[in-house]
Amino acid sequence: MGKTETLSVRREPVRDSKGRAIGRAGLGAATLVLAATLAVPALAADDSFEITIKNHRFEPDAVTVPAGKQVKLVVTNMDGTPEEFESHELDREKVVVGGGKAVILIGPLEPGTYPFFGEFHQDTAQGKIIAE
Repeated sequence: MGKTETLSVRREPVRDSKGRAIGRAGLGAATLVLAATLAVPALAADDSFEITIKNHRFEPDAVTVPAGKQVKLVVTNMDGTPEEFESHELDREKVVVGGGKAVILIGPLEPGTYPFFGEFHQDTAQGKIIAE
């Protein structure tokens, strides 16, 4: 009779970037995070729009974006005090610290006009997003 060999396989743990072993739960969580990241479509460079807060006003105070597409608003606060970008119609509110930036994803939007305002300076900080 012929000789039968038994092959034993030793499972090595999966390791993170710092060399620490990741258990099955950690590996599953990492897989979910990766899958969620891949599921979000990347925004093209032309899908980004800049708004500046200066002297408690939004500049420009009207931004035209493409309807039916998700876009990124990059809001830069040139003032020394915080301001809050807020829009009930867009269902967004984000505090932008003085001298800081914030990224706000909106859309896809139906064609129309969507007002926004600065919560802390409502008398001067007014603007609108126009989706065409």
